[in-house]
Amino acid sequence: MAPFTGIGVSHQWVYSLIWDDKARGGDLWRHLRQPKRRSRHRAHAKSAGLGKVPKRVGIEHRPSAIEKRLTIGHWEGDTVLYGHKQTGIVTLVERRSGYLLAARLPSEFAVHEAVAKAVSASVYFCDPYCSGQRGTNENTNDLIRQYFPKGTDFRKVTNAELRSVVNKLIDRPRKRLGYRTPA
Repeated sequence: MAPFTGIGVSHQWVYSLIWDDKARGGDLWRHLRQPKRRSRHRAHAKSAGLGKVPKRVGIEHRPSAIEKRLTIGHWEGDTVLYGHKQTGIVTLVERRSGYLLAARLPSEFAVHEAVAKAVSASVYFCDPYCSGQRGTNENTNDLIRQYFPKGTDFRKVTNAELRSVVNKLIDRPRKRLGYRTPA
């Protein structure tokens, strides 16, 4: 195959064109996986005291080998919440394989130290509103939102429904895995 020699464009530029098209009455935005504008800058999040977790270790202290996905056993986790953090699900994605675990959760990671101790693992936190620091998990949460859109009351989601969605995502081919599935 011949190498691409055309003009390179950024994904931000493509999204900018899509949102400009919407402003002019177009419908390109309807074909996006998540047809909502997502770019929000939260300049004062750190200074406002958001994301304060006791004994938190920042993701910048995570060993660089984890970033390269060379070994199995490094997980990214997050919560997908309903309402004002009333309830939700916790998602854990293994960085190399893409394998997904999800479970109901009554509150956000308030017990991270106990979990880390129980499984003999280190826990690293990304900065508030910097979800790109754990992109694998953020992408997975976006995929979960295809099945459980914002506003879904997770108290009404059965374990069987959650398990079904997790299985669908595990069986979904991934580009970074050479279009193989995590399963």
